[in-house]
Amino acid sequence: MEVKLRIAHLYPDLLNIYADRGNIIALRRRCQWRGIGVVLDGFTLGEEPAWMDYDFFYLSGGQDREQNLVCGDLQQKGAGLEEAVESGAVLLSICGGYQLLGEYYRAADGGTMEGVGLFQAHTIAGRDRCIGNVVIETTVTGSPLKLAGFENHAGRTWLDEGQEPLGRVINGHGNNDQDGGEGIVYRNAIGTYLHGPLLPKNTAFTDHLLRLALEHRYGEGVELAPLDDSLEEAARQAALRLGG
Repeated sequence: MEVKLRIAHLYPDLLNIYADRGNIIALRRRCQWRGIGVVLDGFTLGEEPAWMDYDFFYLSGGQDREQNLVCGDLQQKGAGLEEAVESGAVLLSICGGYQLLGEYYRAADGGTMEGVGLFQAHTIAGRDRCIGNVVIETTVTGSPLKLAGFENHAGRTWLDEGQEPLGRVINGHGNNDQDGGEGIVYRNAIGTYLHGPLLPKNTAFTDHLLRLALEHRYGEGVELAPLDDSLEEAARQAALRLGG
């Protein structure tokens, strides 16, 4: 049986800043090195995926103009995306994509951009930007793991009571520069401010997401062949030192 990872990249033409397309490259390469096939389809404004055909959804961030363009269209897609997430599909959303999947974003001028509501969280624009290398510790993989990334966001995101952050900030600003949390986790859906891009720098986290996505299609017990990650780990350690 040929094993395939099915990826839906949402708005690749509009939400693609800070080299976060590298996350898609990392997913494809780590599959290809293991002999796992990859189906990668992009969907932009007015294009509706067959949601249950995919096991991994990716949504990055963009400039304010592009995010405003995407906002209304993404709300129309929200029910299908939520159905896929509830079925166990993986979703990775970065920065603006993370914000758009929350309840709302309130801009500095008081205007409000309504979100999808998949994540029980909201974002309020701050007066200054949270910028710099960031390190967080997460247990989403089942054991403590440090993730290295880079953040650049003006919005302060606040999780509703009882919601789980992706991790705790060791160095950097995180969701709001106050409560020590970074990102959010709901089922296999993740929102985070970590650019970098995130996945090439943090291969254990990448493989965790790959395994979850493949188990969505093929059932529990998927085993990923080990890879020589010595170069990737050296890069992660360098990034952790920068972030520390």
